[in-house]
Amino acid sequence: MSENQTKGPFLGGLVTAVRTLTILPIPGRDATSPASSLGWFPVVGLLLGSIVTFTLGAVAVLPVRLPSGIVALFVLAISTLLTRGFHLDGLADWADGWWGGYDRERILAIMKDSHIGTFGVVALIFAILGKLICYAHLWSHGNHEWIALSFVLARMGMVDLAVAHPYARPGAGTAARFVGEARSLHWLLAAALTAAALLLWPGLPLQHAAMSILLALLVARLFGLRCRTRIGGVTGDILGAGGELIELATLLLGVLLHTR
Repeated sequence: MSENQTKGPFLGGLVTAVRTLTILPIPGRDATSPASSLGWFPVVGLLLGSIVTFTLGAVAVLPVRLPSGIVALFVLAISTLLTRGFHLDGLADWADGWWGGYDRERILAIMKDSHIGTFGVVALIFAILGKLICYAHLWSHGNHEWIALSFVLARMGMVDLAVAHPYARPGAGTAARFVGEARSLHWLLAAALTAAALLLWPGLPLQHAAMSILLALLVARLFGLRCRTRIGGVTGDILGAGGELIELATLLLGVLLHTR
């Protein structure tokens, strides 16, 4: 067994989840199976959301009130840096493949290409603008908890995609073991941690927590089924793209629930 691996599937899974999804340093050894990290994905989302919440709290006590657009840009910069823009890259690759390819093989080939095309750029523009608008609205209305929760729900959705669908690429790939070794137990752990985070979140109404979880799972299932129909399953790029779509859907729900 490698020195960088551990037999403990739970704590090792948490270490792998943090290292996979963020740039944050964490001591410990990775799990032997990357899929063991899936159950901990929502915890990583909660960690990211907590960092953003803490930052917003610091911004709120500044002697100068910053415009909501500036705050939104700040949040976007922090979240992108913490995640290395990993999921945005997946979104761009997915968009390029989805609209640039005409069959399964071509779509997968385009998605594997590291270059970003027109469709990828357009997808990034819409995603980034959508986030900025939602961040600004939620901040100005004092509902920035939805910003934090979107990170949790996006990662729960990624777990659902990995567990519910096969790996689409023939042979090995970046996310092959994450998807190929994903099990229902990983989904149950992720769902339990997500539900606990939302239900225990201060001031979040129960009905809003339930609506957001259902929306995240609905987007994940519809997106996953479409991917399975067209390319036979999911890939690492699909997981990243799904996370971005779920994050944006959650933010939009928060905006709609708090629009007067």
